[in-house]
Amino acid sequence: QVLLVESGGGLVQTGGSLRLSCEASGSIFSFSAMGWYRQAPGKQRESVATISSSGVTNYASSVIGRFTISRENAKGTVNLQMNSLKPEDTAVYYCNARRYRVGVPSDYWGQGTQVTVSS
Repeated sequence: QVLLVESGGGLVQTGGSLRLSCEASGSIFSFSAMGWYRQAPGKQRESVATISSSGVTNYASSVIGRFTISRENAKGTVNLQMNSLKPEDTAVYYCNARRYRVGVPSDYWGQGTQVTVSS
């Protein structure tokens, strides 16, 4: 059983910064990729940033240059540094971990943390 626990959400003004952290219950070495997704009210969940086990990162175009994802294997954490926040970044942010077993992917999700950016 994989448990992902997010922290670091909150309320911030436009232009401010927040740092989200996701701690996995066990070693994260077995995850081929980890990442952050978000879901705003009335919208579908979307990928924000992902990082592979080898450190390759991928970002949504809307956050490039503002958000940075990092992975600390020794601590079992994945972090998302969010700078220059905008009201459109307001959403519930979810941590995700993906593992492959015999070529079949399994996704694990955290409970979500609310990020609210006021204008």
